[in-house]
Amino acid sequence: MDAVRGVVIGAGVVGLAVARHLSLTDPERHDQWLILEQCEAIGTQTSSRNSEVIHAGMYYPQGSNKAKWCVRGRELLYAYLAARHVPHRRCGKLIVATQPAQQAVLHELQRKALANGVMDLQWWDAAEVARRQPELRACAALWSPSTGILDSHAYMLSLQADFEHQGGLVVFHTALERVTAAGDALELQLSDGTLLQTQYLVNASGLCAPQLALSMSMYPRELAPPMHFAKGNYFALTCKSPFQHLVYPVPESAGLGVHLTLDMGGQAKFGPDVEWVDSPTDLQVNPARLSAFEAAIRDYWPGLPDQALQPAYAGMRPKISGPGRAAADFMLQGPAEHGIKGLVQLFGIESPGLTSSLAIAEAVSKSLFGVDAPHRLT
Repeated sequence: MDAVRGVVIGAGVVGLAVARHLSLTDPERHDQWLILEQCEAIGTQTSSRNSEVIHAGMYYPQGSNKAKWCVRGRELLYAYLAARHVPHRRCGKLIVATQPAQQAVLHELQRKALANGVMDLQWWDAAEVARRQPELRACAALWSPSTGILDSHAYMLSLQADFEHQGGLVVFHTALERVTAAGDALELQLSDGTLLQTQYLVNASGLCAPQLALSMSMYPRELAPPMHFAKGNYFALTCKSPFQHLVYPVPESAGLGVHLTLDMGGQAKFGPDVEWVDSPTDLQVNPARLSAFEAAIRDYWPGLPDQALQPAYAGMRPKISGPGRAAADFMLQGPAEHGIKGLVQLFGIESPGLTSSLAIAEAVSKSLFGVDAPHRLT
């Protein structure tokens, strides 16, 4: 049986960030770290089907993991992207209220932002919105200058390169089938029959995380959260966008509303909406959602041309709270929570998981190694 220092399950953005950070902060400086990925390449699931937005951190309850890790992660991410020359842009974002009653939501977002350490939000009244963005219909808006966009695949490739430079190895077409305790170590059986022994194991498998946790014989089953699947459909704008920044409506209960985002090439798209589905493989854009998209967009951009939207792609949120429930916080279960040495489970890492990825990596390192290990660029 082969023995390695540590294994991370999942080569999405969070798994890559975690593996990179653990290989850099391992107190014994081992290079025997693996990422196991069941697909054929990095980031083929949730990480490749999102809005590629760098969030500022104003949406989340004070003290929550989402709030802490988003704000910390944003700082780390901008520094990392600049140092590695990964394409990104601080394009800013407007959150718009189209009805006077929605202004209370904007005030609450501003309060949350201040509580979370987001100090740069600006209030725009209707006149300011009309002066700066005449295409928008809004009675008020919040301007977030620290919101941005990035090339998420280039970011993941950079994380992979860093990990491999440390001696780590990413193994594709390989799933984890069984985990058992073996004294102070963990024994892993892989889909090809290989047996591995490891001191550290991180479940960063996203959509599969609760199911994978339940396959671990020593893990208390009652600690695994339920998994719910909320598909997000995206439609692309086929004409030139009049906006150079992102535009968001006031948030909804299960998402942030049908918002306008941009990619690094300037292409505008709208989404995601929230469509509860039964299977994580249901990734076809639902064309029946088009009319609802158009109505939602015209609420804040009345000038949306007719027949200007076409289906783009769909993503899947790995939610651990279902329809009608408040969005659950990011969940990190380490040895302090479940009592199993060397094991960390990550559940419900939806938005803002991309923004938070480097901060999540710090939290995993602290959970496993017991000390703060600040992020390092090298």
